[in-house]
Amino acid sequence: MRTRRKAGFFEVIAGRSIVAFKREHAEASPSAKRFAFVQTYDTKPRRRVWELMKSQGLQENQEVLFLSDGGETVRNLQAYLHPSSKHDLDWFHITMGLTVLNQQTKGVAEEDSALGAETAQSLESVKHDLWHGTVEAAWERIEGVLFELDLRKSRSTATATLSRSVTEFDTDMRNNRAFIPNFGERYRQGDMISTTFVESTINQVVSKRFVKK
Repeated sequence: MRTRRKAGFFEVIAGRSIVAFKREHAEASPSAKRFAFVQTYDTKPRRRVWELMKSQGLQENQEVLFLSDGGETVRNLQAYLHPSSKHDLDWFHITMGLTVLNQQTKGVAEEDSALGAETAQSLESVKHDLWHGTVEAAWERIEGVLFELDLRKSRSTATATLSRSVTEFDTDMRNNRAFIPNFGERYRQGDMISTTFVESTINQVVSKRFVKK
């Protein structure tokens, strides 16, 4: 978030802790508690989140699942709170990244319809691979996309922009490869795969504390 008088930015970490989760009850769960803090300002942010989880009945040896956008700051917080916990990249983060790439692919298609169609089809296959947790297949497809884009990016601004974005997406996914589960299997079991419900938490916190300023 931008600081007062636009003098730089600061990071707000926000989330929701749920004791018992099923997808259809994500918003209505009475056991859910929200939290948010500015890590560079709060004197004991990790202790505060830990106490929140303890107030919900967290036991020392209890299994905990953390879902996040894969950012290092958040990942370090999770590891501190519960070193033996399970960490997954959330599906919402993946789909948002692919949505941006698909939008940029439309710009490429206006200049080169064949390349645009081929790239769009490959990105859809990447989404399918990541959904099923077959990350190696996803890497191969992304490498193929980058190869084709690199051949043409010097002649097209739209292609060069898409190439940079695909490279960033690829780096992000590879950095979090150990945290990409089989989302399809988890979804069929009724388990949580996405942090979309946290978006409402962030909006509530920002509206209440900062009046969206």
